[in-house]
Amino acid sequence: MSLSGTGDPSGRETPPVLFLAPGDDALRAERPDTGRGAPVARRAAPPPPADVDESARQLTFFGAEAADPSLADLAGLLAGPGEVVRMGGTARLSVVVDAAWRVHVLVAELALRGVAATWEATTDGRHAVRTSYARTLKPLAVAWLRGTGKRPPAGFHLDGRRLRLWLAAAGAAEPSGFLLRLGVADEGCWEPVGGALHAVGLSGVLLGPGEGGPAYRITGHRRLARLAELVGDPPPAAPATAWPARS
Repeated sequence: MSLSGTGDPSGRETPPVLFLAPGDDALRAERPDTGRGAPVARRAAPPPPADVDESARQLTFFGAEAADPSLADLAGLLAGPGEVVRMGGTARLSVVVDAAWRVHVLVAELALRGVAATWEATTDGRHAVRTSYARTLKPLAVAWLRGTGKRPPAGFHLDGRRLRLWLAAAGAAEPSGFLLRLGVADEGCWEPVGGALHAVGLSGVLLGPGEGGPAYRITGHRRLARLAELVGDPPPAAPATAWPARS
């Protein structure tokens, strides 16, 4: 089964019952079909909750709300368990996630960046999200691929938009903090990604595969508040308990 880049299921099959209806009217201001795939949703921000004083909100320089979405943000998926492959002059990004709400969020986020995506169930009960092969994704693949292996490029950094995508794909709340999961086969990425976390005030403990990882565990009131500040408000489809709360 597949889900188009606009968040609508293709064919006659319906999405998993875990899917919510995350404000489709806000997410789906579609542009005309160009003949190169599914229509792509333009960014349409939902109105703020009534109890939020927007005039008092301070946008952090690196926060998810500080700039418009861009293709460079997709490096956040590669910092986690995302994968990228090349085919000729094009590339495709993919990531396997453990919950249906993550599919809904990622497909919408990809659409905001002009990238169509599909999904399908995996044999172990998870969901694989894949973009179409696109020339616009080739620079990401060139920067990250070393042969068939994945490595962060020189100067790799994290910001709120990249962290938001990483968290949407592979973040997990714990009683004492938050886990940001890594790619099991991407050991060469773990250390530089940890350095990028440290650079934005999110120093974490690296958990190996035998410790419930690979993942970085973020703990402490200040670091968790910093994480919440950087990634912004939760997407409509995300359960409240799956997203860091702002202080």
